[in-house]
Formats: sequence, C-alpha cells, structure tokens
Amino acid sequence: SFQYDKSKLVPFGEYVPFERLLRGIIKFFDLPMSSISKGNARNTLLPIKSSYISANICYEVVYPDFIARNSSGANLILTLSNDAWFGASIGPKQHMQMAQMRAIENSKPVIRVTNNGITGVIDHKGNFVKTLPQFVQSELELSVTGRSGETFYNRVRSSLVLFLVVMTCIILITRKNLLRSTK
Repeated sequence: SFQYDKSKLVPFGEYVPFERLLRGIIKFFDLPMSSISKGNARNTLLPIKSSYISANICYEVVYPDFIARNSSGANLILTLSNDAWFGASIGPKQHMQMAQMRAIENSKPVIRVTNNGITGVIDHKGNFVKTLPQFVQSELELSVTGRSGETFYNRVRSSLVLFLVVMTCIILITRKNLLRSTK
C-alpha cells in the first residue's frame, strides 16, 4: 500500500511558525486548522505500471528543492490541491504557474488536480497540455507520457542561485572598492 504524508505545511494556514510566541497573543493565529503536524514517514514514489509518480500535496509544489528531491526517480509529478481557501483571487493562477516551473526545472510532466482551482496537465517543457478553469466541475481524460533522467537543476538545485548571489555581491563590492580607489 502507498502512503504519503504531507511534509511542507502552509505557514499560518496549517501551522503557526514560532507558535509558542504567537499563539494566544494575537487572535488571528488561533485559526482552526493551524495546528497540523507534518508527516514523519519517508515519502516514496507511487508505482503505476512501469512508471513512478512523485505525489505531492497542495503547497508542496511551491518548494523547488523539495519537488526536485521528491521527484528523483519519478517519471511524472502529481500534485493534489484544495484551492478553496484562495477564493476568486489570483492565487490559483499563481499556484498553477509554480507547478509549471516545477515541470520545467525537472523536465517531467506535472498533473495538477484541484477541487475548485485550476486542474491541468503540463508537459516537461512547461506547456499547458489541457486545463480546466477554476470553479468548473469536470474531468480531464488524456494520455500522459512520463520522462526519466535528471536535469541540470536536479543536480545543483538552489545552490546555483546561492552561487550567483555570492558572485554578484563579490562583483559589486569589488567594483565599489575600485571606484573608491580611482577617486
């Protein structure tokens, strides 16, 4: 049997950061569902026929490194989401765009299933194959071909961004010092 325990919780929605300090002080932080515990089980890939699916829940798709780690060895990425709390805001579109980025970073198709947000399939290049608009009750039927292998992003993840930030700081400091010395 397959079990997936949600590991990345929504801050202030499913848990309160610094709970001991904030809970009780400000009424806003005493939300009914804001004391959920993250799962302890090591999340594994869901085997289906000759493929493996990286299953993720809702907000987890926001974390690029988390998805890269969870989708290692997977052929496609699945994300299930309850977008009801977004209402008619831009939230579901942003959530779908984040799923689109995970497809590009990992070069794997993403299947995004929601209760009332935007449901759809994104190919490994980030193209929307088929979508259902928000608040439309329907179903999608299509064939999705998974992909295997690692991308450059899978190997370096956010360390590339950190490297670029450090290099930019070094260049700016060096440039500032050179400008000072020429005056």
